[in-house]
Amino acid sequence: MQEREQGAQEQDELLFLVGPTATGKTDLGVELARAHGLEVCSLDSMLVYRGMDIGTAKPTEAERGGVPHHLIDLVDPPERYDVQRFREDALAAARGIADRGSRALFVGGTGLYLQVLVHGLFDGPAIDRALRARLEERGRVEGGEVLYRELMAVDPTLARRLHPNDARRVIRGLEVFEQTGTPLSTLQSQWASGAPRPARIVGLDPEREAWEAKVRARTDAMLAAGWIDEVRAIVDGPGFGPTSRQALGYAEILAHLAGELERDALPELVARRTRQFARRQRTWYRRFDDIAWMPHDLEGIARVAWAATRLGLA
Repeated sequence: MQEREQGAQEQDELLFLVGPTATGKTDLGVELARAHGLEVCSLDSMLVYRGMDIGTAKPTEAERGGVPHHLIDLVDPPERYDVQRFREDALAAARGIADRGSRALFVGGTGLYLQVLVHGLFDGPAIDRALRARLEERGRVEGGEVLYRELMAVDPTLARRLHPNDARRVIRGLEVFEQTGTPLSTLQSQWASGAPRPARIVGLDPEREAWEAKVRARTDAMLAAGWIDEVRAIVDGPGFGPTSRQALGYAEILAHLAGELERDALPELVARRTRQFARRQRTWYRRFDDIAWMPHDLEGIARVAWAATRLGLA
């Protein structure tokens, strides 16, 4: 019994591999997992959606290299999947992995998910259904830009972290401010008020010029691989929900399918949105002063060894 309790205590330290999109986290995560007997848990808010494979760069079975992966393909695109549900699913997955005598390595770029696993979940005011319905109706009638400007006026810190089309989070920010008189971004600082969960975090953020070239090449490859057909299949099938349609690049392809964008405009537009998204990701990571950022000049086995050492695996 004592040995079991000691083993559980050792598993309390969470391991993370994070960084902006298109920085090679998936491949390095698989290499680390294979070398050290780990199981990978996705730290990506969009890999939970079934059928959204190409545009989210969801690792294929071949790319997973025989390593067990968790928190992928959990719900259909119309379903809501929020941060509270993620935290519950993630901690349950980590416990199951620990029970099998292995360890979880969380791999992905969603800073909010990293935040809630390390610092816990901010227990905000309960949803006021009438208030939310009123704000949603205003968004439909007056347009999302009006609500976004209002959020910028009362909570500019939160607004700058969000895309203007992220209606769900914009409305939540306005809702919390109206309920409490305090910006949601201020209340979220309560996450760090308690003792954080023990964690080791390795970050990837390559040299910018090489990364931007990779983003453009990856966008071209995704489009060539049938990304537009993937989006069309979801539109013709289950449809998108308010959360899944926020996935990077999907809004642009939806606009193309609606006749609002030419096909030739997609590669540069999606690449530009990817660069903007990566800036928001980096803003999240600045909340953590204990991320070990990998040097740019490491390659191959040296990357695996460096990351393993920082994660306490070697």
